Amino acid sequence: MSQFKNGICGCCSDISTCCITYFLPCVTAGKNAEHVNKNCCLYGFLGITCVGPITRAIIRSKVREKYNIEGSCCGDFICHLFCPLCALVQESREAQANGAPGPLSMARE
Repeated sequence: MSQFKNGICGCCSDISTCCITYFLPCVTAGKNAEHVNKNCCLYGFLGITCVGPITRAIIRSKVREKYNIEGSCCGDFICHLFCPLCALVQESREAQANGAPGPLSMARE
């Protein structure tokens, strides 16, 4: 098991992902969901509702599973409850580090 390549507080090191996530978190949530083969529109929308921390934790768990990153569902939920934007950026950067399109790309994998 490994760790995330980027720390939870390193969200400002990639300014384009950081800005998109800050102003349009549903876009980053949708891209993260699509990267783990979930419905990008559904998870992007649900991410901005009251069930957002739960749905985003599900996606975070899938990202961890896909890249063999250690952690727990409880930790994923807590992370998205208290630091949702930083967590979204961290997941997006992990996907990019593993070959996913960048934040400004409209291309599918």
